[in-house]
Amino acid sequence: MSPPPIESDLLARSRGGDVGAYEQLVRLYQQLAFRTALVLTRNAADAEEAAQDAFVKAWGALGRFDPSRPFRPWLLTIVANEARNRRRGAGRREGLALRVVGAEPPSSGAAPSPELALLVAERHAALVAALERLDERERQVIACRFLLDLSEIETAAALGCRVGTVKSRLSRALAQLRAQVEPEVLRV
Repeated sequence: MSPPPIESDLLARSRGGDVGAYEQLVRLYQQLAFRTALVLTRNAADAEEAAQDAFVKAWGALGRFDPSRPFRPWLLTIVANEARNRRRGAGRREGLALRVVGAEPPSSGAAPSPELALLVAERHAALVAALERLDERERQVIACRFLLDLSEIETAAALGCRVGTVKSRLSRALAQLRAQVEPEVLRV
């Protein structure tokens, strides 16, 4: 799987020392890097610092990057490592950052009824509470797959595990969520 043509050009130029090309890569992946770090650190300030540090480290390691491989999983691995190191070092156990990256219900333009808004809020709260009760590794795999919309391969790279491990953790986590939350909540 080779990188997209624009990404390939930016990578080649970056590997040649073109800072402007690397800045474009940073802009391309900045939000994804932050969201990935946020899932792992569960703290916005730590996530921002981890993402920034990861981009600096990636710049320094571009010479070792294999250009025939996709850049995104490689970068997300660095981001995830930085985020884990930051969280381990700080020893923080703050509230679930998934609330920040949680999906908003689609809007049809009309304001929802107060009853519907309350129902959606209750279901969202129940799902977040169920996510909080999951094991840390299972919560991370759910966040990467469904909130960050990473593929199984990218999730494995970001979490530093094998694709099979991602699949088994995901299966286990979804089974636990189904058991904890009423079926209607999972449909919201």
